[in-house]
Amino acid sequence: MTDVEFEQAVERYGDMVFRLSFSYLKCRADAEDVMQETLLKLYTASGPFRSVDHERYWVVRVAVNECRKLLRSPWRRRVSPMEELQEAAVFDAPAQSELFQHVMALPPRYRVAIYLYYYEDYPIQEIAQIMGAKPSTVQTWLMRARGRLQTILKEAESG
Repeated sequence: MTDVEFEQAVERYGDMVFRLSFSYLKCRADAEDVMQETLLKLYTASGPFRSVDHERYWVVRVAVNECRKLLRSPWRRRVSPMEELQEAAVFDAPAQSELFQHVMALPPRYRVAIYLYYYEDYPIQEIAQIMGAKPSTVQTWLMRARGRLQTILKEAESG
């Protein structure tokens, strides 16, 4: 991969990888680390990709794997995380910000499935391949995540 091609790839995938990693890890520094590792692996990847879609799929899959690797690391299991302020994204409407906070409170597999399905427009079959699960499992995760969000939002509305 040439430097020019890599710069174009960083522009194409950098934000997406960061957002995916942040939704998975809920930590800005860890998400930045995963983004850097993913882009470094893209730069050193051997051989060209068949298409832009293949390259995009590969990048997302590597990012998810890097997030999982980070979550499994012995360091992360032995060290209790410092209390960080929730780094909220800026939204036009308070309802969007509230929904974002509730999505971020979901378990990682639900958060990632929601992100890939609604924000990156991946079909369920591809999400299943990316996350190493069956399509029916991804559908269940999406259904449960929507159910949890619906319950939380109804409680917030009535309370």
